[in-house]
Amino acid sequence: MSVSAGPAKGDVVYAARGLSKHFGPIEACRGVDLDIRHGELTAIVGDNGAGKSTLVKMLTGALQPDAGRLMLRGEETRFGGPLDARRRRVEVVYQELALAPNLDAVSNIFLGRELTRPVMGLPILRRLDEARMRRLAGEEIRRLNVKIPSIRGVPVGKLSGGQQQSVAIARAAFWTTDVLFMDEPTAALGVQEARAVLDLVRSIVDRGVAVVMISHILPHVIELADHVVVMRHGQKVADVRAHTVTMDDLIRLIVGA
Repeated sequence: MSVSAGPAKGDVVYAARGLSKHFGPIEACRGVDLDIRHGELTAIVGDNGAGKSTLVKMLTGALQPDAGRLMLRGEETRFGGPLDARRRRVEVVYQELALAPNLDAVSNIFLGRELTRPVMGLPILRRLDEARMRRLAGEEIRRLNVKIPSIRGVPVGKLSGGQQQSVAIARAAFWTTDVLFMDEPTAALGVQEARAVLDLVRSIVDRGVAVVMISHILPHVIELADHVVVMRHGQKVADVRAHTVTMDDLIRLIVGA
């Protein structure tokens, strides 16, 4: 999809103020503020149980916050669920990818959002517009330089882990010009496949999308991120420009040293 004219790089597209979430007596997130900016990558880091996933789930509609506000494109908002967030151009790629392994790349990109066209000029009768979906998916795959054997006829379940991750990211990028969340996009990938995914993520950021990435792989964070948010025990303990910190600095912030 083409990126329409809009806010400049660095402008806040999505913001959270005072987000909190409890699970019984457990305080998973407490009073978290966050600014997500056009054309920048924000990395969220922290130890297991730090509150990273809970925070992202609140930001993407999978969980309702107990307290706090969300502001999307300058207007206060509340999502009824993940589908509501997707309708408003907030996309997410989970570690599990949520791909249909028996379908090819085109079908996965348009899964649940298939394009149709009228039959015999009658709007009430519609059929899948397979030619248009194939064309648009191909354009997106080429634009993002995703390397897969074919976009049509090859089930994604037969692709490598990195190729499947690339298809999932390309699907999310196709449907948003605003905000894209990714949970551990390079986890369990080899060096070459991880490099391809990182290059893909950078190309999406360069198109002006605001990308938020959870990652435990600190070298990738230092290389790719513009901002780094550090979570510990459900709280945001740091929000720094990536070029101002080292891996040792991040480790100290993560463990509270």
